[in-house]
Amino acid sequence: MRYVCHDIALAYSNEVITIMLQKTLALILGLTLTLTLIGCSEDETSVLTMATTTSTEDSGLLDELLPIFGDETGYEVDVITVGTGQALEIGRSGDADILLVHAKELEKEFVNDGYGTERFPVMYNDFVILGPTEDPAKVSEANDLDEAMSLIYQIGKEGDSTFSSRGDKSGTHVKETTLWEEFQLDIEGKEWYDSLGQGMGDTLIAANEMRAYSISDRGTFLSMEDSIENLQIVFEDDDMLTNPYGIIPVNPDTHENVNYEAANELVEFFVRDDIQQKISEFGIEEYGQPLFFPNTD
Repeated sequence: MRYVCHDIALAYSNEVITIMLQKTLALILGLTLTLTLIGCSEDETSVLTMATTTSTEDSGLLDELLPIFGDETGYEVDVITVGTGQALEIGRSGDADILLVHAKELEKEFVNDGYGTERFPVMYNDFVILGPTEDPAKVSEANDLDEAMSLIYQIGKEGDSTFSSRGDKSGTHVKETTLWEEFQLDIEGKEWYDSLGQGMGDTLIAANEMRAYSISDRGTFLSMEDSIENLQIVFEDDDMLTNPYGIIPVNPDTHENVNYEAANELVEFFVRDDIQQKISEFGIEEYGQPLFFPNTD
């Protein structure tokens, strides 16, 4: 009888130990899952997704500024580089927290439609008309922008040169299209007009290879000038070629998933006096002139 009781006690003890181990394992798994979820939550809130234009990327400005923002705030900025039109579409779908773009009328429409909270001006540069170094259309001799665009149109019509367009609904493409329309020059279906559907850098590379005319923001041209030796500025300094940039947080009332707090911190960062000063100085050392000018008005 003594042995039977011993066996029962041993079996009971083993069962208790098993139950305790199961509970301990469940507790450990629960804590691990909780910590993982907390970690994921922290990771998600520490990442800020910004959709911006190829010009800000190609110029190198974001490489200069965003590490400062990251060091100050702890936010990691995930940059999506596309044309302005695509950036606005990304904002409309809620796949970005903030936009940095350059098509003012489209930006206002984005905000008015409820997709953005407010447009904040941050900087500007200008567009320049580029052409082959031999300038067969003599655009560099034009008296005004109307004449410059008309000369490009005429030489294309004559079959002696071509025009390389981004063709991607970017801010640069929107400006270019506006100019053709302003001066009543119909480029629809013209063989000399090449709509590439590319970013600014790739468009300039193509124009350089084809010795074509094109339009670019000044910052990207200056940053690439040494590698596109067949191109030069043939017309500049017209009020219609001003190129303002705006930054817009995506509206959390429209897309609850956006990191609105981080977006507002980035806005505050860009409009700060010291960062505006850095924008005004960017490019001077390397190119002899700034690539952008501060603008918070």
